[in-house]
Amino acid sequence: MAITVNIYYTGKDGNAEAFAREMTEQGIVEQIRQEEGNLRYAYFFPMDQKDTVLLIDSWKDQSAIDAHHASEMMAKITALRNKYDLHMKVERYVSDDVPADTDQKFIRQ
Repeated sequence: MAITVNIYYTGKDGNAEAFAREMTEQGIVEQIRQEEGNLRYAYFFPMDQKDTVLLIDSWKDQSAIDAHHASEMMAKITALRNKYDLHMKVERYVSDDVPADTDQKFIRQ
């Protein structure tokens, strides 16, 4: 049962994009991707929300998220969020146990 957290970072004057860029350039993104239990850590830019960056962050389970939140990396992330004065909206999703091939007939390869 994976847990996916969508975090919408919003800031002014391109700050959300600058935050994502600095997270990547400092190697923080790659370090998070290497953490035990991380399944996905990727930034996206919503077309209709110019000052927003969407982070899709997926973890194996709650204990993996808890370990990530307790890591020293969180202090770096928090400092960067404060530097860019970002506000957050969070959505949390838990995967179901439906077989992955259930929706295959609707997916164009």
